[in-house]
Amino acid sequence: MITVAPGVSVYAIIRAGAVPPGRLTGVGGPAVAVRAVSVGKVAAVVSDAPAQLRARRRDLLAHQELLMALAEVGPVLPMRFGVVAPDEEVLREQLAAEEMNHLATLDRLVGHLEMNVKVLPAQDALGALVAADTKVRRLREEARRRPGYDASVRLGEAVVAALSRRAIEAGRRMMRDLAPMARATVQGPEVSGCALNVSFLVERVASERFGSTVEHFAKNHREHLEVRLAGPLPCYSFVGAHTPAPLIGKG
Repeated sequence: MITVAPGVSVYAIIRAGAVPPGRLTGVGGPAVAVRAVSVGKVAAVVSDAPAQLRARRRDLLAHQELLMALAEVGPVLPMRFGVVAPDEEVLREQLAAEEMNHLATLDRLVGHLEMNVKVLPAQDALGALVAADTKVRRLREEARRRPGYDASVRLGEAVVAALSRRAIEAGRRMMRDLAPMARATVQGPEVSGCALNVSFLVERVASERFGSTVEHFAKNHREHLEVRLAGPLPCYSFVGAHTPAPLIGKG
């Protein structure tokens, strides 16, 4: 989707006066300088919106890098890429209406960041699966004795189900290890092939220990699952109901 209306790109809500030093830039080519639009104790970090806003890799990275730079200074209520306000007046009205909610969310995020963990069935686990799962082992022997389409389908379905079940069970064990290290967790949207997709609100000072715990668990359970760790990230998943909706649209 392309946003063609003029306006201001909105990147984040922060505490008033919390913009880091130096020249920060936003999306567009050439990239434009960002500025703060303040109302009371909160501010929106914005830039002039490009005439056409597309989800180009360059602009997605610029958006992410800006949010991470802001997070180095203080808590950030991040906007998804492509949020555009028609003008600063409308934006100020929205900030004034939600000032107390924004402050409460920012207070909750102080000193925290987001870590996302996805768990998938291990891609090279068939050997271990056959050794451990009697049903899969039986179906494989049947497919060898009487090869055919139906036998192959039954074996394939059993393998997929068993791999998924093993990944889910291992993912639950991992959750028991990781959940106490987080202030909050949020179940992410369904992702094709994923047995688990969870975001964790983690103290910044504990992020390395969290990452090491994930890596250690993944190493010890590599026959069952593949673990993908993303982070540190802006706290997209923990801004709750007080995240402003796009004021015009999203690129």
